[in-house]
Amino acid sequence: MCEAGIVSVQPDLPVDAPPSKKARPALVVALVVVGLLLIGVVWGVWSVFGPPKDYQGSGSGQVDVTIPSGASAKRIGTILEQADVVASQRAFVAAAKDNPDSRSIGPGSYSMPLKMSAAEAVKRLLNPSARITARVIVREGASIREITQQIVTKTKISQADVEQVLANPQALGLPAYAKNRVEGFLFPATYDVEPTDTATTLLGAMVDKFNQVAASIEFERKAEAAGIRPYEAVTIASLVQAEVAPADYPKVTRVILNRVSQGMRLQFDSTVAYSLGGASGLLTLKDLQNNSPYNTYRNDGLPPTPINSPSEQALEASVAPVAGPWIYFVTTDPDKGITKFTDSYAEFLKFKAEYKRTLP
Repeated sequence: MCEAGIVSVQPDLPVDAPPSKKARPALVVALVVVGLLLIGVVWGVWSVFGPPKDYQGSGSGQVDVTIPSGASAKRIGTILEQADVVASQRAFVAAAKDNPDSRSIGPGSYSMPLKMSAAEAVKRLLNPSARITARVIVREGASIREITQQIVTKTKISQADVEQVLANPQALGLPAYAKNRVEGFLFPATYDVEPTDTATTLLGAMVDKFNQVAASIEFERKAEAAGIRPYEAVTIASLVQAEVAPADYPKVTRVILNRVSQGMRLQFDSTVAYSLGGASGLLTLKDLQNNSPYNTYRNDGLPPTPINSPSEQALEASVAPVAGPWIYFVTTDPDKGITKFTDSYAEFLKFKAEYKRTLP
């Protein structure tokens, strides 16, 4: 006989029985999460490898953007995307690669339409008219007064800011021998001014240009070889710049050195005009009696500072005077730029009479 016992029998379940009602919500959530993950992956792959988002056309409106020096196409694209000039950085980078001229995009501020195609943005950045600049022209022989007026008139930099920097020019990069005296060191040239420029950066650019030119012509070395202090040479350069045509610069330098060495006063009208605030025209006897250290009719030697911004040619002449005995010169025909030199006072008077005959 078999031992009696209780046997529990479980009913057979079909293999593909549906899940319980409790399991269904969890399954739905899992499927949604997986679906979202797949969508994210696809979107990520598309955003990296698919066509970049781009606007169409030349855009509208206007926004100012600033491209820093040395910016890559990627960096420029980021700046433009953040300003909503282009739809995406990637579109700009692709457009820049398609345009070989894009390497010429320079630093600066640009006026750009909003929502423009990346290709149009590249073209716009290559168009000089898109640059936001002011232009200050420092002419050869311009004084600080004239240069200040140019800056105030042509830019948004105030006169007060310019004057403050001129009064405290330590940040301008002046040569040591200038001893923080600015007149004569704002080199004559054309300067494009960005909206971000200040009085310091603009005046500093002018001084930097002077330093570059002085280095290129070995100004300090030649001054030393000629036995002239560099600062005095800049002053002499400003005088020859104001007095005669470029062809006669080396001769006038010699006249200046001869007169100073002989204890004669220079008696240059240009220095008197400077002392009078840049007066033009014939000077009067009263003008010549002006009590100013710049009046070389009343004071010995050179004026205390240069009287203008001399050109490269004037700087070169100031350290390379030609040999000669001259102590007088007269521009007998200003229209033709004819200047005559002599060491005879009688001949000097003859030249003066010749000049007066040209006056109206």
